[in-house]
Amino acid sequence: MESKCNHRKIALEMKSAQDKDSQIEPFTSRLKGFSSTDAYIVAHMIHEMRIEEGAVPIGRKIGFTNPEMWSIYGVREPIWGYIYDTTVKQLTEPHAHCRVGSFVEPKLEPEIIVHFQTPPPLTDNPQQVLASIDWIAHGIEIVQSHFPKWKFRAADTIADAGLHASLLIGPKMNVKQLGPELVSDLERFSITLSCGGKVCERGRGSNALGSALLAVSHLTAVLSTQSKALPLQAGEIVTTGTLTAALPICEGQNWSTNLEGISLPGISLSIES
Repeated sequence: MESKCNHRKIALEMKSAQDKDSQIEPFTSRLKGFSSTDAYIVAHMIHEMRIEEGAVPIGRKIGFTNPEMWSIYGVREPIWGYIYDTTVKQLTEPHAHCRVGSFVEPKLEPEIIVHFQTPPPLTDNPQQVLASIDWIAHGIEIVQSHFPKWKFRAADTIADAGLHASLLIGPKMNVKQLGPELVSDLERFSITLSCGGKVCERGRGSNALGSALLAVSHLTAVLSTQSKALPLQAGEIVTTGTLTAALPICEGQNWSTNLEGISLPGISLSIES
C-alpha cells in the first residue's frame, strides 16, 4: 500500500474513470491514510476541471444521509458533492424515461430536492432553513460506483462525486402551497418505491438525517469547515439524500414512487439503455 498521497494524480485517475465509464480499485485500499480530507481536495480539483470544460454547477447533493445504509456500504458519515447542468434534468411529464447505458452499476434513490431563494443560514433550526427555500420537489437521483461491486469507504465516494450520475426533478411546488405544517410534514411523510407494480421499499422523510431541512443544516455546517468549499448560494438546489435503500436498476424496468403525508406528486420512470 502506497503511503504518499498525490492529490493531482488521484484526481486525474478518478476523472478518467468517470469520463470513460470505467471502474478502478478504491483509493482507500491502496493509499495508506487516504482520508475524507484528502478526498474533498481531490473532488475540488475535479470540480475545477469540470468547470473548465464548460459544466455549470447548479447545486449540491448530500449522500449517505440514511444511517441505516452506513453499515451496508461501510461508511460512517454523510458526504456531499457538486451537481451540474449536465447531470440534472427537470421532468416535464408524470411519466419519464431515463437512459442508464453509460452509467456504472447504477442504482436509484428517491429524494427531496430544495431550492434556495436566499442563502440558508448556519443553523440547526429547521424553520429558519425553510425560510430560505422557495420551492421543494420530489426527485430521483441515479447513483453509480466507479469502484467494483459498490465496495468502498466514505473517502472513495467523496472523490467519486458522491457517486452522483444524474438527478431527475419532479414538479416544483412553492413552499406556500405545501401547507403550514411543512416542517413536520418533511419529517413524517412516507414514500413507497415500486418496480413493475411491486413494492420494493418503503421510507419516510426522517430517513434523511431527520428531515430534508436537517440534512441542509448538516451540509451548511460541513461547508463552513472546508476552506475551498463555497457556502450555499441563492439559486442553488440541494438533493437531500435517499429516503429508501438504493436499489439497482437496469434496462426495461418501470419504477414509480408514491408519497403520502406531503403534497408532492410521485414519479413514474422507465429505464432505458
